[in-house]
Amino acid sequence: MKILFISLGVLLLAFIVVQLYAMNAQRSIETYPYVVNKKYVTFEIRSYEASLFTSVKLSTKEFKEASSKGFSILAGYIFGGNEKNEKISMTSPVAMSLEDSMTVMFLVPKKFNKETLPQPSESQIEFRNEPAKTVAAITFGGWANDTKIEKYKEKLKVALDAEGIKYTNRFYYLGYNPPFEVFNRKNEVIVELQSENRDLIKK
Repeated sequence: MKILFISLGVLLLAFIVVQLYAMNAQRSIETYPYVVNKKYVTFEIRSYEASLFTSVKLSTKEFKEASSKGFSILAGYIFGGNEKNEKISMTSPVAMSLEDSMTVMFLVPKKFNKETLPQPSESQIEFRNEPAKTVAAITFGGWANDTKIEKYKEKLKVALDAEGIKYTNRFYYLGYNPPFEVFNRKNEVIVELQSENRDLIKK
């Protein structure tokens, strides 16, 4: 019995250490820069800067398959799977386009541009310039799955319709936490807005 309690104590200590490490890592990681233009009850309007991403397009619309395969391919690149065997810092969030063929994207750290990024070993990986954009964003916790993402996508659409804010069909999922992080998990669904909303979204 004593050995059992010691083993459980060691496991609990290891769990706490991993969670503290994960939370500390999140505070120091480079993130996709934006400003909040206006807050509503269930969502907010944001303006994102033009940014560069590494991306991989997958022939699936299932979140679990796309996130697992896409993350693996892109993580291989930033962990050294490139012509220079160069490690590139992880960024946040991991973005996924919500389409029939999902595209998984990692933000490129600001110190790089298309010319200075090492070429990937994996031919599926592309460098993608995302222009500056205005979006609506809705946030939810826990672990994401297809059902949750669709639920919050529909909730966001209903809220935007109620406010008379026009949006495009370009929806994205944003995930902020590694799979092993348990507490304070953050997920978002965002959608690009149409340009004629400018007067509606002023502070």
